[in-house]
Amino acid sequence: MTLQTLQGEQRLIMRQRIRMMVNQYEIHTVGPGDSEGPLVAFAQQKRMAFKEQVTLYTDDTKQVPVLGFKARSVLDLGATYDVMDAQGNPIGLFRKDFAKSLLRSTWHVEQPGLPQVTGQERNFAVALLRRFTDSLSWLPYHFDFVAGDRPIFSVDRKWGFRDRYMIEIPDPTIDRRLVIAMAVGLDALQSR
Repeated sequence: MTLQTLQGEQRLIMRQRIRMMVNQYEIHTVGPGDSEGPLVAFAQQKRMAFKEQVTLYTDDTKQVPVLGFKARSVLDLGATYDVMDAQGNPIGLFRKDFAKSLLRSTWHVEQPGLPQVTGQERNFAVALLRRFTDSLSWLPYHFDFVAGDRPIFSVDRKWGFRDRYMIEIPDPTIDRRLVIAMAVGLDALQSR
C-alpha cells in the first residue's frame, strides 16, 4: 500500500496476536461489514525491553520496514516516543502525560504543522475501575484524540478473547503512520 493510499484511509483495524514473549500487532484496512481488509503493517514488541523500540513492517516476514517508534530515554514517567519513517526521518511524536494519567490515561501527539493533539480515555468511570481493581484490567477502553474541540482520531478496544481495536480517523491531515504508532503504543505501553 502506498503512503498516499494509506493517507486516504479513515478506518483501520488493529488486532493483537497472542504470543508468549512478544506482543505482535496486525493493522488492516476495514473491509465490508467491518471485516479485516488488506494488511497495512505488522509490529512486534519484546516484552520487558530495557528501552522501548518498536518497528512496523509491511508483513510478518519483517523484511520491509514501514515506520517505527522509540523511547527517548530508558526511565521516564512521562515517556516521549519519537516516530520515524522507514528511512529514519521524523514523522512526529507521542508522549504520556504522567500527572493526568494517574486517574485517566492521557497522551499527547505532535506532528509538524499541526496543533497538539490530546487523547484521553473516554469513560472516566472505566478508567478509575481499571486502576483500582486489577481483576478488571480486561475492560475495553476507548480513547478520543482531539485538537481543541476538533476530533482527530479515536481508538476503541473491542470485547473479545484477543485485543482488537477499531481506529477511526476523521481528520484528513494527520499522518496515518503516526496514528498507527499511537494505536500500537496504547496497547503495548498503556500499563507502564
